[in-house]
Amino acid sequence: MAAEQGHGETTTGEYVLHHLTNLKLDLQTMSIDAHAKGFWVLHLDSVIFSVLLGLLFIWVFRKAAAGATSAVPSGLQNFAEMVIDFVDTQVREIFPHADRLVAPLALTIFVWVFLMNFMDLIPVDLLPTSAAAVGIPYLKVVPSTDVNITAGLALGVFVLIFVYNFRYKGVGGFFKEVFTHPFGPWLAPVNLILRVVEEVARPVSLALRLFGNLFAGELIFILIALLMAQALNGVLGAVLAGMGVALHWAWAVFHILVITLQAFVFMVLTVVYLGAAAEQHADH
Repeated sequence: MAAEQGHGETTTGEYVLHHLTNLKLDLQTMSIDAHAKGFWVLHLDSVIFSVLLGLLFIWVFRKAAAGATSAVPSGLQNFAEMVIDFVDTQVREIFPHADRLVAPLALTIFVWVFLMNFMDLIPVDLLPTSAAAVGIPYLKVVPSTDVNITAGLALGVFVLIFVYNFRYKGVGGFFKEVFTHPFGPWLAPVNLILRVVEEVARPVSLALRLFGNLFAGELIFILIALLMAQALNGVLGAVLAGMGVALHWAWAVFHILVITLQAFVFMVLTVVYLGAAAEQHADH
């Protein structure tokens, strides 16, 4: 959510750019450098928040499991069971085989991505300002607005697709399908090209869909914060700030749906892709 902040001499462009800049660690020099680029640059804030949110997910569900009872369940147990039942229902409807990994994987993806998305509802100035007070120059708190994080998740799904192809079809069956589906063995080169395009498109679409939606949401919150910061700039500024407050709440309510939907879509597409990998196509 947007938060009001006095920006002093900071220009609008500098303010927006600051909030869209990651805390970067150059692994070659082991120094913080906002302008560092290249493979050996780690977005430290994205990694830290991703790990912390993953640990939060594990702690909450482990606590719910440890306190589970067949008597009167606690609110936490009810919540955990509701989420698990919801995810399990989706997996049973989509994945064609009994599998011990897919449902836990789907649960992890749904909750973890939701938690990363939920960070977008924290006031945009709250954590960056607190970090600046202790000498941390940049801090992006929404991991899913970092394409490196969403691409990493999508790459994990990409690897699992091949694992499930080999598991359910065997190496020979997989390559036979690659060269014979959908047009038969006489058009093997065409089949191969289509398969390569299909396999590459899956992780790319997964990564960019999640990143694009959350990045746009974050940017809108930042722009709303700029409106709210005009509160002391005369009558017009007060009017703009009032508009900012109204937009702030309206967008926050709508964004709750967005962050939930994006977590759900990422989970469902993952299960769909794994289900397709486990599916046996008719021989040509």
